[in-house]
Amino acid sequence: MLGRQTLAEILLALAALLWPALLVLVVRRWKRRMPGAVFLCCVATQGLAVLGATLGAAEGTAWLAHTALALFWLGLVLYGLALARFDPRQVVEGAGDHWIAGGTLAISALAGAKLLAAGSGRLDLWNDDDRGVLRTVTVVLLVLDLTGYLVLLAAEATRPRPGYDTLRWATVFPMGMTAAATLSVAAAVHIPWLTGPGRVVGWVAVAAWLTVAAGAVLAARAGDDIG
Repeated sequence: MLGRQTLAEILLALAALLWPALLVLVVRRWKRRMPGAVFLCCVATQGLAVLGATLGAAEGTAWLAHTALALFWLGLVLYGLALARFDPRQVVEGAGDHWIAGGTLAISALAGAKLLAAGSGRLDLWNDDDRGVLRTVTVVLLVLDLTGYLVLLAAEATRPRPGYDTLRWATVFPMGMTAAATLSVAAAVHIPWLTGPGRVVGWVAVAAWLTVAAGAVLAARAGDDIG
């Protein structure tokens, strides 16, 4: 986005080389009733899709955008597989990484928005049917993400977990990703009224980051005092 596409290409190539090996290692260790970290395989896959679509649009590279589209669909398959292994009790018992269940939907919606943007530019990648399916799936993903966001907030209010835990950083990520996804989808599917909620969620994410950062500082100081 800053025009440093060579650096982005290098980082994307490195991520693409590491991704398949790490994915196999992680998936082979899956079991039943896992915490929110089980969704990171989908996050990693959609991360490649986001950057691939962004670079494809910036450089006018059709094959990169098509590869990003394949990764987008694969990421959704991985989400379904991970969801079957996620322990739903984590919603009220988790220490913070249970929020990744929602953050994964957010980055998936962001990937869909980037693919729509790539196909609407000079590349003109998708026909009307393809664009319609991608648009619908992207909007549904955002709706599911926002719904999950509200459910997770309600669970936090019902079962407060005020103590600091490093896993709370995995709560900040989905909040920020939800804001980014909402703003990107608003632009990609031309729903301007989504911009307001996206900004609100963004400021909530900032507040969450500051709160968790303060908790980390206090925890570090307490550790020094004990030492």
